[in-house]
Amino acid sequence: MQTELKNQPLRIGITGGIGSGKTTICKLFETIGIPVYYADAAAKHLMVHNPDLVSQIKAHFGTEAYTQSGELNRAYLAGIVFHDEKKLKLLNSLVHPVVEKDAQAWHARQQDAPYTLKEAALIFESGSHRHLDRVIYVYAPLELRIKRVMERDHVSREEVLARVRNQWPEEDKIALSDHVIINDNTLSVIQQVHKLHRRLCSMTKNNV
Repeated sequence: MQTELKNQPLRIGITGGIGSGKTTICKLFETIGIPVYYADAAAKHLMVHNPDLVSQIKAHFGTEAYTQSGELNRAYLAGIVFHDEKKLKLLNSLVHPVVEKDAQAWHARQQDAPYTLKEAALIFESGSHRHLDRVIYVYAPLELRIKRVMERDHVSREEVLARVRNQWPEEDKIALSDHVIINDNTLSVIQQVHKLHRRLCSMTKNNV
């Protein structure tokens, strides 16, 4: 992983399977003053407001990828990429570099923080972990994740499993991560976050 210059905030990634509770964990870090870059939200914004990216998406997926008012036609795009792995990889190859550039610019503005968090579902799949100092993985058992997403998004079990299959196997991502937060409703995530926060602040001070 990338080595930061002395006195620069560490770049920490945070990821996890769908329904693992990444956003909940990030909100806890925000309550103790850690800035968080939400890559998925940034991607949705950039896919509408970055002219070069908009042009690339239209070139590869057609003008139907956007509504007449200029909004992203999510249903149209989803209907293509979630049934064609090659198209999904193509879309990701267009979006991820733009998001990474935006994330790096955002991080450079966070000079008063001991570290920053970049929250993204596809940190390893996109290769963005190579630009980070450490990665946190948020773990929750598959059945619990499925239940959470079904209740949150009002979708079927089969739809959740289809999304799971678009991500790397969980054991592979855990093996590549530096820290794991367990979010299975049995352990205190608040205590885990505070303990990890102290560890990361110590690493920053020691320029590890």
